[in-house]
Parts: sequence; structure tokens; C-alpha cells
Amino acid sequence: MDLESHRFISYFLPEQRPELCQSATIEKFPQGTVIFEENEKPDSLYLVLDGKIEFSKRGGLGQYQNVAWAEENDFFGEFGVLDGQPRSARAVACTPVTIAKIPRDRLMDILERSPGKVVLQLFHHIIHYLRLTTEQYVNQMVHKHKMMAVGEMANTIIHDFKSPFTGISLATSMLKDLHKDEETQEWCSLIQAQINQMLVMTEEILEFTRGNAVLNKKPINLAETLEKFQRLNFIYWNQFHIKFILNCDNIVLNADENKLMRVWQNLVGNAVEALDGQGGQIVMVATKLHRDALIKIADTGPGIPEAIQARLFDPFVTYGKRGGTGLGTAIALSIVEAHGGDITFESQAGKGTTFYIRLPLC
Repeated sequence: MDLESHRFISYFLPEQRPELCQSATIEKFPQGTVIFEENEKPDSLYLVLDGKIEFSKRGGLGQYQNVAWAEENDFFGEFGVLDGQPRSARAVACTPVTIAKIPRDRLMDILERSPGKVVLQLFHHIIHYLRLTTEQYVNQMVHKHKMMAVGEMANTIIHDFKSPFTGISLATSMLKDLHKDEETQEWCSLIQAQINQMLVMTEEILEFTRGNAVLNKKPINLAETLEKFQRLNFIYWNQFHIKFILNCDNIVLNADENKLMRVWQNLVGNAVEALDGQGGQIVMVATKLHRDALIKIADTGPGIPEAIQARLFDPFVTYGKRGGTGLGTAIALSIVEAHGGDITFESQAGKGTTFYIRLPLC
């Protein structure tokens, strides 16, 4: 955007605006550039003409905690300019940015010559921004503490489950050795596969709370992976009168099979629970595009309420099921994005929901 049309410039009288613009210096910064550090002496006010700025404060362990953002038509650095105190946060370019810098001494001179109306408009913005920043910071701290609690819970579950899971696994191995018939072998293999899935699920929750999903990528046949997913769940689906339809092209992905199984489990599991025992249909179709694989998961459920659609992939947002944690879609998104893909969805009340997952081909 042009400097002359920036919101901050509009706060001043028409005859003052050219002076402000002439005082400003336009600068461009690449992504990742530190505009200023926390506790740095303030020397300018910054007007964002293009891009996005992130503000963060250093925590007790030296890590930075995000507190706010500024985008096109916003301005920042006004607190240090007005009170002369050191910067209260670090400013970093989230994207390539273009900003206008107005020196502190020039701005203060113009403000001292400005009528009360101009000053009131400026302080109105500052108060509004403070409220937004406080709300964002509180929400993030609440989220952080929730994730810490979930991480501690997952760690406890993993520790407590390992002993009984080991016993079940040994028992099924003995049964497989004692009974060589095909049916017993198949059921024992299914039990062991489900135990492994449960351990993987808890490990992935722990990874998610720590924000460090680790991928063990290798070439996998997507059709074989989805057929395995179907075998592991067909008893569960039958119990709830779900008709599951699978159709998959011959697709090879460089991916972490266990992580993708978690994505299918979360999204299909959500659909089954939203159907609430009333029966229905879930269709899973995977097709090969030019550079991606497109996986569609469509259900005939009640649809996702409009009130939460914009926040569906946020942690702790849940719908249509009792006792849900609201982590399923958030974990699914983190796994897909770690693979370089994306998830979108369409939903219509009373007609169902379709998720679209794009994953890069090998």
C-alpha cells in the first residue's frame, strides 16, 4: 500500500500529512529479519506497508513466546516512541515486509504541534491494540498450559500402557505358535496391530504437545496402506452400522505410514462418532493428480456446525461427539503439513462433510 493512504497518516491533519510522509524512510526486509530486539532503545515508529510482523518476548528458558502480530496498515513501536522506554518485545518479519520508519524526534515534534483530536485518535488505537494483545497473550498462555497438561497425561498413559500391552503381545504370540489355523493367525495379527496403533497414537499426542513431529519417511503404496487401515477398523465400523467404501489409484508416496494411519483414524473416527450410532456411509477415494495425491473422505453425517468451522483445526475444538478432546483434527493437520501437504473441507448441515487431503507424490 502507499504510505499516504496508511491509517496512521490519516490520524493527522491534512496539512501535517505531507510532513510525516517526508520524514519517513521506506525499507524492505526479507523474511526472518529482526526489526528490533527486546530492550533495545527506541528510535522510530514503524508503519507496515506490506507483509507481516511478529512480536515475541523472551521466556524463562530463553525461548521466545509470541504475543502479537502486525500486518499491512498497522503500525508498531509507538510505546517506546511515546515514553522513551526500552522496547518491550522483539519484532521479526514473518514474511518479506515493506515498512516506513518515522524517526522518534520528528514524530514527537509533530505530535507536540498537533491538536487534541489527533492525540485522542492515536491513543484510541493504542488502547484498542493493547486490549487485543492482552487477549491474544492470555489465550496463548492458556493454550500452552493445556498442551503441557495433555503432554503429561500422554506420557503417563504411555508408561502405564507398556506393561499390559507387552503382556497382551506375548500372549498373542503364544497363541499364534500354538494354533496355526488361518483364522487364529489373522485374529492374533489384528490384536498385535491394534496394540501397536494404540502405542503410536499416544506417542503422536506426546509429539504434538511438544511441537516436534518426527517423520520416518519411506516409499509406501497408498492403496496397501488404506486397505490395512480398512482391515484394522472393519469390526468397529460394523458395530456402528457404517458402510465403508474404499477406492484408490496406484499411488506411491514418500511418507511415514504410521503417521498417515493416524490421519485416517482421526478423520474417519470423527465421522463415525458424529453419526452417533445411527449408521451411514463413509467413502474414501484416493486419486493421482499431476504432482499430488488427493484423498477424499466423505461422510453422510450431520455436518460440522458453522460456529466452529473456522476453528476446526485448532486444538481442543470438538463437535458432534461425547467426551472428545478436540485434538484429532489438529494432529491430522500437523502430520499432513509435516509431509508438505494440506487439508481442506466442505460441510453442509444434514448432508455430511468431505475432507480433501493433498500429499506430494514421490
